[in-house]
Amino acid sequence: MSGPLPTVHVMTVATSVAAEVAMDVTVRTSDLAEAAGNVVRLLPPRLLDPVLAGLLVRAEPDGLVLAGTDRDRAVRLRRDATTRLAGAALVPARPLAATARALDAPDVRLVVEGSRLAVRTPGARFALPLLDLDAHPGVPEPPEVVGRVPGSLLAAAALPVAGAASRDDTVPAFTGLRIRAEGERLVLVATDRYRMAVASLSWEPVRGGLDVLLPSALVAEVARQVSAASTVEVRRTGSGADRVAVSWSGTTVACGVLDSPFPDESRYLPSTVDCEVLVDADRLAAAVRRVAPYAGPFSSVRLEVGDDALRVQGSDPASGEAEETVPATVDGDPVARVFRARYLGEALSAFSGSAVRLGMRGVHQASRITAAEPAANGVDLRYVVMPIRPR
Repeated sequence: MSGPLPTVHVMTVATSVAAEVAMDVTVRTSDLAEAAGNVVRLLPPRLLDPVLAGLLVRAEPDGLVLAGTDRDRAVRLRRDATTRLAGAALVPARPLAATARALDAPDVRLVVEGSRLAVRTPGARFALPLLDLDAHPGVPEPPEVVGRVPGSLLAAAALPVAGAASRDDTVPAFTGLRIRAEGERLVLVATDRYRMAVASLSWEPVRGGLDVLLPSALVAEVARQVSAASTVEVRRTGSGADRVAVSWSGTTVACGVLDSPFPDESRYLPSTVDCEVLVDADRLAAAVRRVAPYAGPFSSVRLEVGDDALRVQGSDPASGEAEETVPATVDGDPVARVFRARYLGEALSAFSGSAVRLGMRGVHQASRITAAEPAANGVDLRYVVMPIRPR
């Protein structure tokens, strides 16, 4: 054998820099568990780079900051804490979140001990390896505020709309949720080409405009977390809006926008229908759910409109057949349409607790679902579901 030996790259934790890392802080266990869990849920679940899979823990004189990033998304959370020694450490995010969630002590102490971050409670110690803090890209400061919205309204609008987005990332645009400002209204739109949800809610514009396409799964997770926040600040960078962030209650989440064309929802929201049915959303959704097991491998249910009822039918040679009648008020000529049970059921679930108007047009044209009465919170939700060709 001749020539130099090949170079071997070995991934290690940051034991060489451990001596430069110091930190000692005490925080409420519930605050740590909630914050670490939120970071884990807001970042992608599988990050191959151990540094990006790490959680940046920074003890500051006025509290504890937890942060993480995958270079596209960035999350920063601040919680009250008692700091004995300010400093920062980078540790594996998921083990820290799991450890904090399992603890039953009211407070927990985080202290750097050599090449480990010790998680201490009375009678227990858990030690996580330190990752290379210098290799972490850091979490930038959030961009400027363009508007504000109550957290409860954002959650009420974003969660049903995000459910209409595609789970298939083959066409990235349809995995996104479009957020557009129209004066003092904020419009949210998502579609997977077979259905579309549109919600409009009031907001307080501050400066500039807003028209961005964001990952729907991230928007949905943010919506779940902001539901109790009195105010959510919406932020964006520059006129190009290549990054958007939302801030609430000591938390900031930022991400890049999806650069894809998105359909104009006005083309798919019918202004007139051939038949409109007034029906209780929960009763119809329950009927669809019970009939669906009899609807064959494609789970296609048939809605047949009578004079004062809506019949939900399903049949398949292998599964059998089912029919359930739901009371309804009908305006227009009786019609029959076939829908995917899951799409129709999810659309109806978005209006749970209220009556809806189901408007149907031609056999190959979109059917719309709207609330029978305006929502008390002012959120205007409209849903469009495409019927399928009868077999």
